[in-house]
Amino acid sequence: MRRVVSLFLPHWSTDRLRRKNASSQPEAAPAPMVTAIPDHGRRVVASVDGPARTLGIVPGMTVTKARSFAPELVVVDADPEADVEGLRRLALWAGQRYSPVVAPDVPDGIWLDITGCASLFGSEQALLKDLHRRVAGFGLSLQLAVADTAGCAHAVARQVPAGRPVAIAPGDHRKALALLPIAALRLDARDVEGLRKLGFERIEQLIDAPRAPLAKRFGRQLYRRLDQALGQIAEPIDPIFPDHLPRARRGMLEPIATSEAFACVIGDLVADIVLQLTALGKGARRLDCHFARVDGHWQAIRVGTAIPSRDHAHLTKLLCAKIETIEPGLGIEAMTLVTPLAEAMSAAQSEGLAGPGRNGPDIAALVDALANRFGHRHLHRAVPQPSAMPERSVARLAALGSSSGIAWAGDLPRPARMLDSPEPIDVVALLPDEAPRLFIWRRKRYRVTQGDGPERLYGEWWRDHGVEGEQPYTVRDYYQVETETGGRYWLFRVGDGENHVTGPMRWFIHGAFA
Repeated sequence: MRRVVSLFLPHWSTDRLRRKNASSQPEAAPAPMVTAIPDHGRRVVASVDGPARTLGIVPGMTVTKARSFAPELVVVDADPEADVEGLRRLALWAGQRYSPVVAPDVPDGIWLDITGCASLFGSEQALLKDLHRRVAGFGLSLQLAVADTAGCAHAVARQVPAGRPVAIAPGDHRKALALLPIAALRLDARDVEGLRKLGFERIEQLIDAPRAPLAKRFGRQLYRRLDQALGQIAEPIDPIFPDHLPRARRGMLEPIATSEAFACVIGDLVADIVLQLTALGKGARRLDCHFARVDGHWQAIRVGTAIPSRDHAHLTKLLCAKIETIEPGLGIEAMTLVTPLAEAMSAAQSEGLAGPGRNGPDIAALVDALANRFGHRHLHRAVPQPSAMPERSVARLAALGSSSGIAWAGDLPRPARMLDSPEPIDVVALLPDEAPRLFIWRRKRYRVTQGDGPERLYGEWWRDHGVEGEQPYTVRDYYQVETETGGRYWLFRVGDGENHVTGPMRWFIHGAFA
């Protein structure tokens, strides 16, 4: 199912100028701002920011009239070319992070086709939240929507100011469009006015109305826009590419539609890219393969590598593993391979005549295969870090990231499974310094047959929180216990029983042994 994001920037022109001219000392309450264009000897407002719109200033108003609403109004000459170039840069940035299929939506937005990309962020909602947070962090006003069709996403982003990403569930785009105003279909202003005079206010009225009379009066554009929003005809997004990146393209004499044909072309494209990367002394960290269908619709697959690579067989294998996500329709007429991220490759000493097989397993290839299947965010390795508290003694790094340089402690047994944070338990213990004979965890009773301990750990008193956000208690006594069912658990008690500052003598479970 296709999923398209429309990123709407309602105050793009003014936000861009504010960002460009931002000082290190931000204004507490910036003056309202507009951009203006000449019009028959007078200056007319072209765009407004949020404060100006709140005061009633709208595009099309003369600057003289606008100043009557706000004498402190800041007026800047409009620069449409700079606005378009800024949108292009923003789209390219989004293409690096979220989707290989991106394009400016002039004059105030960008498109992202995120089909198949959500898994890299864990979920579609996580992708949208990350995009919303980062764009808002640029100081830009935005509204964000995702739907099955570009037309529906465009309409919802501009007509449903929710202040957060709006996701139209797959298959619900018709229902989402029904109650929106007809202006949301991107029609000419004169057509919108003409339809309103005929009594059409909402899109659902157009859907149910006879087509022939309206098409005769308003032309084919009316129903082309409606059918695009409903998904009845295609609305392709023509992706943009940075000019300086290594790129290879193949146009087909006849459209192709089989996995075998795609794999053959991918192999040729990768060979071209490898030659370009070799000349640059770089290796690919990310590859985007774009498929142009005969109906104008674009699809893409993206793969990444843990370390720079220009291994033809490896890169081809990664790309071919995702061929099944492509829906060729009536056929693919062109394919383009782009390297949006490449890094310098360092030289590595080989084993000479001993052959590559003596160098050990290719961990990088395994990491790449797993990461491109499950997402890079789901793949990591654990490394030790200095901390007296077990829950803080392990950090997550990228699968092939540089280690912390700290060795694992091998003299003390630790559980194979550690809880994210210790959980409170109820216990029955015969003596204060012995392991419990019974404990209750998550409403389940565990009878202990044997235990070992205590192992005393001293907490990090300088931190501002302890177990479950309590006081930073400084003493923990850990016990390894085995239950009558064979389970082995790691329990601890906070406090030394003598000084109340060290803890209230409560019990917690921290992990389970294999």
